[in-house]
Amino acid sequence: MTRNVVQARRTTPFKEVVRLLDHHRISGVPVLDADDKVLGVVSGTDLVRAQAHRAGSGPVRAVTAADVMSSPAVTVHPEQTVPDAARLMERRGVERLPVVDEEDRLIGIATRRDLLRVFLRTDDDIRHQVTEEVLVGVLGLPAEAVRVFVRDGVVTLDGRVELRSQVPEAVHAAWRLEGVVGVMNALTFRVDDCAPPAGAGGAEVP
Repeated sequence: MTRNVVQARRTTPFKEVVRLLDHHRISGVPVLDADDKVLGVVSGTDLVRAQAHRAGSGPVRAVTAADVMSSPAVTVHPEQTVPDAARLMERRGVERLPVVDEEDRLIGIATRRDLLRVFLRTDDDIRHQVTEEVLVGVLGLPAEAVRVFVRDGVVTLDGRVELRSQVPEAVHAAWRLEGVVGVMNALTFRVDDCAPPAGAGGAEVP
């Protein structure tokens, strides 16, 4: 995310919002209240729509950011993953997501460009993270237990883990890493801890 966020207040005049977008070469800004809580977002589309609706309507009062913003704003929290943010952005049809803390105060903004930037990570960087954070950190495996190959952001996991339940856990954890575009699973397991115990479900014999 970008931490240095261009922003407007609810009382920011229409023309000042236009100047902000033009000067910073951006397509939208979050609108904040006096406590830095996000009230909405103003985009270039919102500004054009507001002017179109006013055309020929005669004298009206001054327009502010609060009058033209899209509200409530679609926001995310910093702990949310890039894939989750990307899905939200696509589902809601927005170009930017204000990042807020637990009290809805603005701490940054994530744009489509920010989300795409994570896919510029090198394959070696991704491979190292999968090994250290997923295999060793999450699953507690020796680093050499699973071979990790990464090509163009696609991770291949090949080797043997102790438990069957560790296979989907490893795949899911690798999928959630920034820059990963796919996971190929070639893992096997030693113990099937997902199978029901022998005789489970049968009637007890007196």
